Amino acid sequence: MFKHILVPVDGSQTSMLAVSKAAGLAKAFGSAVTAVYVVDPYPFTGVGADFAYGQAQYINAATAEANAALEATRKAMADAGVAVTTVVGEGHAVHDGILRALESTGADLIVMGSHGRRGLEKLVLGSVTQRVLGVVHIPVLVVRD
Repeated sequence: MFKHILVPVDGSQTSMLAVSKAAGLAKAFGSAVTAVYVVDPYPFTGVGADFAYGQAQYINAATAEANAALEATRKAMADAGVAVTTVVGEGHAVHDGILRALESTGADLIVMGSHGRRGLEKLVLGSVTQRVLGVVHIPVLVVRD
C-alpha cells in the first residue's frame, strides 16, 4: 500500500513514537523508510565577527543534535528489523525542509509526531505538523503522546 514512508524526527519522545509507528507500517507493507531531521542553517541575522563565531557554534550544536536524533532513529528501526535512510535537511522553517525531503524521496506517506501544543506555546513555537498537513497531498499519520 505505502511504498515509501517519510518520518520527520526531532529527537523528542513524540517523534520516537512516530518512528515506532513508521517501523510497524514499513514491516507490514514492505515500505522503504527515510528519516529526516531539519536544521535551519541561518537562524541568526547579524554582522561582524561575533555573528560568525555564534553561527559556527550553532551549526556544530545543531549538527550534533541532528546526528544524535538520527542515530536513535537508526537504532529503533534496526531493533524493529527495518532498514532506514537518514537525511539532515535544511530549511528556514522546519516544514519547508520536510517538504523538500518529501519531494526528493517521493514518499507516499508521512508519519510524524505532534507535541499537541496549545495557547501561547503554540502561538510562539507554531505547529510544524499543522503546516505540513496544510500543504501536502499525500496521507499524513499524526502520532501524539
